[in-house]
Amino acid sequence: MKRILIVEDDRAIAELERDYLEAAGFSVSWEADGTRGLDAIQGGAFDLVVVDLMLPGLSGFEVCRRVRETNDVPLLVVSALTSDLDKVKALGLGADDFVTKPFSPAELVARIQAHLARYDRLTRGGAPADTWTIRGLELNTTSRLVRRDGREITLTPREFDVLELFVTHPDRVFSKEEVFALVWKEQYGDTTTVTVHVRKIREKLGDDTSAPVFIKTVWGLGYRLDG
Repeated sequence: MKRILIVEDDRAIAELERDYLEAAGFSVSWEADGTRGLDAIQGGAFDLVVVDLMLPGLSGFEVCRRVRETNDVPLLVVSALTSDLDKVKALGLGADDFVTKPFSPAELVARIQAHLARYDRLTRGGAPADTWTIRGLELNTTSRLVRRDGREITLTPREFDVLELFVTHPDRVFSKEEVFALVWKEQYGDTTTVTVHVRKIREKLGDDTSAPVFIKTVWGLGYRLDG
């Protein structure tokens, strides 16, 4: 049975998350303080952590940062903070996904199941942990090689960084502002360069720009790569 840790100071939200997760067959523990949550995570007993950002003790941002220094456990942020800057900061500190409150409990469970399945494939399925494979698209974060159906694709360093962001965070919508901040490491700039890079990546992958298989346009929101 997979073990989930919830780090959340709002008892009602924590109990809602726990009830849905237990109904889905998970073993669930709860900590209401960031410091105690971090101690529990570092004990190494959990398969995935759901963490709020506004916590007593250590903030969720700090929890993510410290966990990622020593641990690759999947981290899913659930927060009332909605700005792109907060999302970019959390993802940049190592969170694997970001869910905004209020949220659908069923969707939260589905995302957790998807992250656990993906983590299992990467760490226990025989594939190297630095290799990501999605429907014939293979990306290696160490060698920085990209292949589609066995054919090597030549990308510029920045194109690789953009594709890596989507491949390593499948099923997550990124706004152009988030992509720019995470890849270019700048909070403000001309986001049309993101559009240009996505178009070039699609062309090099041989993707149909009118109906792309990989990086899809989510109108009014940004881009998403389906896992």
